[in-house]
Amino acid sequence: MKAKKPDFRRQDSHKKKRVGVAWRKPKGLQSKMRLCRKGYRNSVSTGYGSPKQVAGLSKEGLVKVNVACVKDLENIDNKAQGIIINSSVGNKKRLDIFKVAKEKQIAVLNIKDTEKYAAKIESGRNKKKEDQVKKDTEKKKKVKEAEEKKSEKLESKVENVSDEDKKLIEKKEKDKILISKRE
Repeated sequence: MKAKKPDFRRQDSHKKKRVGVAWRKPKGLQSKMRLCRKGYRNSVSTGYGSPKQVAGLSKEGLVKVNVACVKDLENIDNKAQGIIINSSVGNKKRLDIFKVAKEKQIAVLNIKDTEKYAAKIESGRNKKKEDQVKKDTEKKKKVKEAEEKKSEKLESKVENVSDEDKKLIEKKEKDKILISKRE
């Protein structure tokens, strides 16, 4: 049915770059397209509508059902219905939906190759985890280095001073740390 319908495009979209291709109704007083003149583009009208039996169906002839979670897949008939995964669904839930849809042999209408798409998501998630592990290890190294520098400074200060002075210096350092933690 779609093949028989013309490609409805906006008036003058072939002439001007700034005018998009998406359909808009022609409204000009002298618009030849609005007047349905011969030799001008076809306008959208009721005569081009699909038969009632196939209106709203996908290209495969399936009824479109929006899905946002795995629970929504329970009531779907895989022979008469196909699913469209909402754009607001995250990658983790999307993978779960793919797995359940594959088990129940439900068609996913808004993604061409679900396995390729799932592999892409998995690789992205794995890469993100690896990056996070690297960041954590680098952060721990920096913290250790900072602690070592502080201890070296304290040791150098303590070596030059007597025992009583050492205790006072250590106490002041501890107080600084405690005060900074309170703030």
